[in-house]
Amino acid sequence: MTMEKQVNIASYLDSTYLKTSAESGVSEIETKEIVINAIKEAIDAKFVCIMIRSEFIAIAKELIEKSKSKLKVGTVVDFPFGTSSTEKKITEGKLAIERGAYDIDYVCDYNAFKRGSFEKFDYDIIEVTNLVLGHKKILKWIIETGALSNDEIKAITKRISKLVHSNFPQIVNKVFIKTSTGYYGGYGATIKDIKSIKSVAGNLQIKASGGISILKDCKEMIKAGATRIGTSKAVLILKENQENEF
Repeated sequence: MTMEKQVNIASYLDSTYLKTSAESGVSEIETKEIVINAIKEAIDAKFVCIMIRSEFIAIAKELIEKSKSKLKVGTVVDFPFGTSSTEKKITEGKLAIERGAYDIDYVCDYNAFKRGSFEKFDYDIIEVTNLVLGHKKILKWIIETGALSNDEIKAITKRISKLVHSNFPQIVNKVFIKTSTGYYGGYGATIKDIKSIKSVAGNLQIKASGGISILKDCKEMIKAGATRIGTSKAVLILKENQENEF
């Protein structure tokens, strides 16, 4: 697929490694080594962000400072289910910020939304957004598109967008709607999802995440409206893009 204009693919990519030792079937020492390698690769590739578990943020910050890189460190909160209390979301988010995270990807309580518990849902959105933006960080709300119908995807995006625009009108571009955790039945981002989100997101940005492993998919997501791509295959996508330039 040829895009109308050349884009710097690396500037869209959040290189991601979120597997725990139990999930990957390797030791904690091996997991740490994998994460360190992913951080070093992200620094060399000049990606936007490295998305890792909160306990590895300090290691990432040290490597980034040593290399004088502009790479940002991101982490996930209330992941992957999003069902924690607002207070727990805030506590976990504060810890991530104290550790040095710049991008904070929160799983919203999409189950509360689906059952119509809007008081809890709205309170989460406002309080967490206030925390993250108050610390001048980037916030991404994961809506878990695989758990939602297309109408629900639009409705939840519209609700978050309205809450952010109403309460934080000057800095709405610091907030993203993110498609997926990658943990919900293997369901990831689709072009249809991105277009649905884009149609109602207002000035919020969009992160496509889950199942994006090749350059073609990455470019199609960007064309559909994504401004950030989350993938564990960032290095391979960048390599494919570089090969296509020659």
